[in-house]
Amino acid sequence: MNEPRYPLLTLSRLRMETDGEGVTTLVAGSGCPLSCKWCINRRLLAEAKATLVSPQELYDKVKIDNLYFQATGGGVTFGGGEALLHAEFIRAFREVCGRAWRIYAETSLHVPQEKVAIAAQAVDAFIVDIKDLNSKIYYGYTGGDVSLVLENLRFLIEKVGTDKITVRVPLIPEYNTEADRSNTLAKLSAMGVSKTGLFTYIKR
Repeated sequence: MNEPRYPLLTLSRLRMETDGEGVTTLVAGSGCPLSCKWCINRRLLAEAKATLVSPQELYDKVKIDNLYFQATGGGVTFGGGEALLHAEFIRAFREVCGRAWRIYAETSLHVPQEKVAIAAQAVDAFIVDIKDLNSKIYYGYTGGDVSLVLENLRFLIEKVGTDKITVRVPLIPEYNTEADRSNTLAKLSAMGVSKTGLFTYIKR
Protein backbone atom coordinates (compact mmCIF):
# COMPACT_ATOMS: atom_id res chain seq x y z
CA MET A 1 0.00 0.00 0.00
CA ASN A 2 1.39 3.41 -1.00
CA GLU A 3 2.10 5.92 1.75
CA PRO A 4 -0.37 8.84 1.58
CA ARG A 5 0.96 12.22 0.56
CA TYR A 6 -0.43 15.61 1.50
CA PRO A 7 -0.61 18.45 -1.08
CA LEU A 8 0.86 21.14 1.18
CA LEU A 9 0.24 24.74 0.17
CA THR A 10 1.40 26.60 3.24
CA LEU A 11 1.98 26.45 7.00
CA SER A 12 0.79 29.16 9.39
CA ARG A 13 2.55 28.85 12.75
CA LEU A 14 1.84 30.08 16.27
CA ARG A 15 -1.89 30.66 15.88
CA MET A 16 -3.72 31.31 19.13
CA GLU A 17 -7.26 30.05 19.74
CA THR A 18 -8.35 30.56 16.11
CA ASP A 19 -8.18 27.00 14.80
CA GLY A 20 -8.51 24.99 17.99
CA GLU A 21 -7.29 25.28 21.57
CA GLY A 22 -3.87 26.56 22.52
CA VAL A 23 -1.12 27.25 20.02
CA THR A 24 -1.71 25.60 16.67
CA THR A 25 -0.08 25.34 13.28
CA LEU A 26 -2.51 25.54 10.38
CA VAL A 27 -1.58 23.10 7.62
CA ALA A 28 -3.30 24.25 4.44
CA GLY A 29 -3.74 21.76 1.62
CA SER A 30 -5.12 21.94 -1.90
CA GLY A 31 -8.38 20.53 -3.18
CA CYS A 32 -12.00 21.42 -2.41
CA PRO A 33 -15.32 19.97 -3.61
CA LEU A 34 -17.16 23.30 -3.29
CA SER A 35 -17.10 26.57 -5.22
CA CYS A 36 -17.96 29.12 -2.54
CA LYS A 37 -18.65 32.52 -4.06
CA TRP A 38 -16.50 34.48 -1.61
CA CYS A 39 -13.84 31.86 -0.89
CA ILE A 40 -10.95 33.56 0.91
CA ASN A 41 -8.58 30.86 -0.33
CA ARG A 42 -9.63 30.84 -3.98
CA ARG A 43 -6.48 32.51 -5.32
CA LEU A 44 -4.22 30.38 -3.12
CA LEU A 45 -5.98 27.18 -4.17
CA ALA A 46 -5.92 28.16 -7.85
CA GLU A 47 -2.44 29.61 -8.16
CA ALA A 48 -0.18 28.18 -5.47
CA LYS A 49 1.84 25.09 -6.28
CA ALA A 50 1.35 22.33 -3.75
CA THR A 51 4.26 20.29 -2.46
CA LEU A 52 3.51 16.63 -1.79
CA VAL A 53 4.81 15.64 1.63
CA SER A 54 4.81 12.39 3.56
CA PRO A 55 3.53 12.18 7.17
CA GLN A 56 7.12 12.13 8.44
CA GLU A 57 8.09 15.10 6.28
CA LEU A 58 5.19 17.14 7.61
CA TYR A 59 6.05 16.12 11.16
CA ASP A 60 9.61 17.32 10.62
CA LYS A 61 8.30 20.70 9.46
CA VAL A 62 5.96 21.31 12.41
CA LYS A 63 7.83 19.71 15.32
CA ILE A 64 9.72 22.95 15.93
CA ASP A 65 6.65 24.04 17.92
CA ASN A 66 6.32 20.85 19.95
CA LEU A 67 6.86 22.65 23.28
CA TYR A 68 4.17 25.20 22.47
CA PHE A 69 1.74 22.46 21.50
CA GLN A 70 2.29 20.47 24.66
CA ALA A 71 2.37 23.47 27.00
CA THR A 72 -0.93 24.89 25.70
CA GLY A 73 -2.84 21.79 24.67
CA GLY A 74 -2.51 22.81 21.04
CA GLY A 75 -1.32 21.01 17.96
CA VAL A 76 -1.90 20.82 14.22
CA THR A 77 -4.99 21.98 12.35
CA PHE A 78 -5.60 20.60 8.87
CA GLY A 79 -7.38 23.10 6.66
CA GLY A 80 -7.47 23.99 3.05
CA GLY A 81 -9.19 23.50 0.85
CA GLU A 82 -11.07 20.56 2.29
CA ALA A 83 -9.10 18.76 4.99
CA LEU A 84 -11.09 15.53 4.93
CA LEU A 85 -10.23 14.88 1.30
CA HIS A 86 -6.92 13.85 2.87
CA ALA A 87 -8.35 11.76 5.71
CA GLU A 88 -5.98 8.86 5.03
CA PHE A 89 -3.02 11.20 5.39
CA ILE A 90 -4.36 12.64 8.65
CA ARG A 91 -4.68 9.12 10.05
CA ALA A 92 -1.11 8.32 8.99
CA PHE A 93 0.15 11.60 10.46
CA ARG A 94 -1.47 10.71 13.78
CA GLU A 95 0.58 7.51 13.82
CA VAL A 96 3.75 9.57 13.38
CA CYS A 97 3.05 12.38 15.85
CA GLY A 98 1.41 10.23 18.52
CA ARG A 99 -1.12 11.51 21.05
CA ALA A 100 0.90 14.30 22.63
CA TRP A 101 -0.50 16.83 20.13
CA ARG A 102 -4.11 17.58 19.38
CA ILE A 103 -5.20 17.27 15.76
CA TYR A 104 -7.97 19.48 14.44
CA ALA A 105 -9.69 19.36 11.06
CA GLU A 106 -11.53 22.22 9.40
CA THR A 107 -14.14 20.75 7.08
CA SER A 108 -17.29 21.44 5.12
CA LEU A 109 -18.26 17.77 5.55
CA HIS A 110 -19.07 17.81 1.83
CA VAL A 111 -17.07 14.62 1.29
CA PRO A 112 -17.76 10.88 0.97
CA GLN A 113 -18.79 9.42 4.32
CA GLU A 114 -15.90 6.97 4.34
CA LYS A 115 -13.57 9.99 4.60
CA VAL A 116 -15.44 11.16 7.69
CA ALA A 117 -15.18 7.69 9.22
CA ILE A 118 -11.41 7.61 8.71
CA ALA A 119 -10.94 11.10 10.13
CA ALA A 120 -13.05 10.26 13.18
CA GLN A 121 -10.38 7.72 14.16
CA ALA A 122 -7.56 10.28 14.23
CA VAL A 123 -8.91 13.80 14.77
CA ASP A 124 -9.40 15.20 18.28
CA ALA A 125 -11.86 17.92 17.31
CA PHE A 126 -13.66 19.09 14.19
CA ILE A 127 -14.38 22.65 13.08
CA VAL A 128 -17.29 22.38 10.65
CA ASP A 129 -17.97 25.26 8.25
CA ILE A 130 -21.66 24.71 7.68
CA LYS A 131 -22.50 27.90 5.71
CA ASP A 132 -26.33 27.53 5.89
CA LEU A 133 -28.64 24.53 6.23
CA ASN A 134 -31.23 25.88 3.81
CA SER A 135 -30.70 23.78 0.68
CA LYS A 136 -31.30 26.64 -1.78
CA ILE A 137 -29.00 29.03 0.07
CA TYR A 138 -26.32 26.37 0.43
CA TYR A 139 -26.43 25.45 -3.25
CA GLY A 140 -26.50 29.10 -4.31
CA TYR A 141 -23.41 29.94 -2.31
CA THR A 142 -21.36 26.73 -2.56
CA GLY A 143 -22.74 24.79 -5.53
CA GLY A 144 -23.01 21.79 -3.21
CA ASP A 145 -25.71 19.55 -1.73
CA VAL A 146 -26.52 20.32 1.90
CA SER A 147 -28.17 16.93 2.39
CA LEU A 148 -24.71 15.33 2.16
CA VAL A 149 -23.46 17.72 4.84
CA LEU A 150 -26.38 16.91 7.14
CA GLU A 151 -25.93 13.18 6.65
CA ASN A 152 -22.23 13.44 7.46
CA LEU A 153 -22.84 15.69 10.45
CA ARG A 154 -25.27 13.18 11.96
CA PHE A 155 -22.74 10.42 11.27
CA LEU A 156 -19.91 12.40 12.86
CA ILE A 157 -21.99 13.16 15.95
CA GLU A 158 -22.69 9.45 16.31
CA LYS A 159 -18.97 8.63 15.99
CA VAL A 160 -17.32 11.31 18.16
CA GLY A 161 -20.05 13.14 20.07
CA THR A 162 -21.02 16.80 19.98
CA ASP A 163 -18.34 17.88 22.46
CA LYS A 164 -15.72 17.36 19.74
CA ILE A 165 -17.57 19.37 17.10
CA THR A 166 -17.72 23.15 16.69
CA VAL A 167 -19.94 24.41 13.89
CA ARG A 168 -19.25 27.78 12.28
CA VAL A 169 -22.42 29.52 11.14
CA PRO A 170 -21.73 32.67 9.12
CA LEU A 171 -23.97 35.50 8.08
CA ILE A 172 -23.27 35.87 4.36
CA PRO A 173 -24.49 39.18 2.93
CA GLU A 174 -26.54 38.74 -0.27
CA TYR A 175 -27.01 35.02 0.48
CA ASN A 176 -28.59 34.55 3.92
CA THR A 177 -30.19 36.63 6.65
CA GLU A 178 -30.25 36.64 10.45
CA ALA A 179 -33.51 34.71 10.21
CA ASP A 180 -31.86 32.09 8.00
CA ARG A 181 -28.99 31.78 10.44
CA SER A 182 -31.43 31.40 13.33
CA ASN A 183 -33.11 28.57 11.45
CA THR A 184 -29.75 26.87 10.93
CA LEU A 185 -28.91 27.23 14.62
CA ALA A 186 -32.29 25.76 15.57
CA LYS A 187 -31.65 22.73 13.34
CA LEU A 188 -28.20 22.27 14.84
CA SER A 189 -29.59 22.53 18.36
CA ALA A 190 -32.15 19.85 17.56
CA MET A 191 -29.25 17.61 16.53
CA GLY A 192 -27.54 18.22 19.87
CA VAL A 193 -24.90 20.68 18.62
CA SER A 194 -24.18 23.36 21.22
CA LYS A 195 -20.70 24.60 20.26
CA THR A 196 -21.09 27.16 17.49
CA GLY A 197 -19.12 30.07 16.13
CA LEU A 198 -21.04 33.03 14.74
CA PHE A 199 -19.48 35.64 12.49
CA THR A 200 -20.23 37.79 9.46
CA TYR A 201 -18.49 37.63 6.10
CA ILE A 202 -17.09 40.95 4.93
CA LYS A 203 -17.31 41.46 1.20
CA ARG A 204 -14.35 43.35 -0.20
